Amino acid sequence: MTKTYLKYILNAGLMFAGWSLAAQNPIIQTKFTADPAPMVYKDTVFLYTSHDEDDAFGFKMKNWLLYTSTDMVNWTDHGIVASLKDFKWTDPENGAWAPQVIERNGKFYMYCPMPNNMGIGVLVAESPYGPFTDPIGKPLIKNSLDDIDPTVFIDDDGQAYLYWGNPNLWYAKLNEDMVSLAGPITKDPSFAKVKDAPDPFHYQEGPWAWKKNGIYYMAYASKCCPEGIGYAMAKSPVGPWKYGGVIMDGDQRSSGNHPGIIDFKGKSYVFGFNHMLRMQTMSKHYERRSVSVTELTYNADGTIRKLPFWTADGAKRVGTLNSYQKVEAETMAYSEGLKTEMVTEWERNQPYNRGKKITDRIIVTSINQGDYIKIQGVDFSKGIQSLDVNAASLHGGKIEVRTDALDGPLLGTVQITGKGEGDLYKTINTPMKNSKGIHDLYFVFKGDQDLFYFDWWKFNQMN
Repeated sequence: MTKTYLKYILNAGLMFAGWSLAAQNPIIQTKFTADPAPMVYKDTVFLYTSHDEDDAFGFKMKNWLLYTSTDMVNWTDHGIVASLKDFKWTDPENGAWAPQVIERNGKFYMYCPMPNNMGIGVLVAESPYGPFTDPIGKPLIKNSLDDIDPTVFIDDDGQAYLYWGNPNLWYAKLNEDMVSLAGPITKDPSFAKVKDAPDPFHYQEGPWAWKKNGIYYMAYASKCCPEGIGYAMAKSPVGPWKYGGVIMDGDQRSSGNHPGIIDFKGKSYVFGFNHMLRMQTMSKHYERRSVSVTELTYNADGTIRKLPFWTADGAKRVGTLNSYQKVEAETMAYSEGLKTEMVTEWERNQPYNRGKKITDRIIVTSINQGDYIKIQGVDFSKGIQSLDVNAASLHGGKIEVRTDALDGPLLGTVQITGKGEGDLYKTINTPMKNSKGIHDLYFVFKGDQDLFYFDWWKFNQMN
């Protein structure tokens, strides 16, 4: 497939089924993502995802990605956070399925299913951004053909539990080190399928365990296919579980689903995925999925209100973005026509003598005429005088800086000149019309072809 064709597949626009170009779901448009595993740490949501390759027909998954947000609408791409290559004992080529990350005692533990029925492995890092390394050099779980989709939960008494499985739900207690088992592996009898007996749970895969207001919850991909999201409730982390109902029915816009549920800034959220980006251009089924999110609401008795299938609206903003500090260009609420990429800059581009490493950059690429980035809730409370943009010019082009709409008020136009400078990053300062208050911000790109690489931006306040 050509780069242009892949770009069209990813970013043709959400016109399917009445979705508008201003849609916020799916929340990532520059890559195909699935199996969302959100984690709240301090004031930030860390969203770990699996990654469907751009040319995937079936499951083609080699690594795990990380996105962060402090407002639930603008997501910053941090690139590949871990990959199958971090496990020296497994196949590195394919099979990086649904992970989950949890923090304990200042360390971050990532539980990952391994390809070819090799079990579930664990990685550890000193930072939620990684780097992650394998502390045990072997599977943590090697139990059965069900060993996929791990979810991890630490109870109030400090006891940690690992759950997993398709089509059965299994669990085991973890020691405080989080990399060894503290008890036997158990098949949960509440979810066990009994021949000829009614099965209200309809458990398939993708479990997600959490606790709220003294109630233990287990959400999961239910029925098949398409998969919805069901849930169960219990008074203990090991059951017995009572079927709670359906969070979301299945829909033909996604053959599968995979819940991830958090509380953040006083609200509850459920993440999952659909195929809406893929379905803009491809009528047949390919495993090219996209993560979405919406707010979750509990009833007074602890049950969960049923939601419609993933709507275009997504989550509402719960914060603002500081326009006067450097913002990575890969921080987006929505985009059209763009990709992101990690690049390493060296002192010299000679493979045998590269010199010193200058920096790693995640940049916005594949920028062409009419593409754009939207950022929600940008705070201009101190007014603006100018804009700094850091970019590397390919053929050169312009950035129209607008507020509140694609064709909204024009603050100014950044001219990125020069050709053949795709490896030279320069900071360009451009005067802007003054603006105050909180606005959505649009960078609208203009030019002929392959305009430039975009690294970061920052507004300068009025003197």
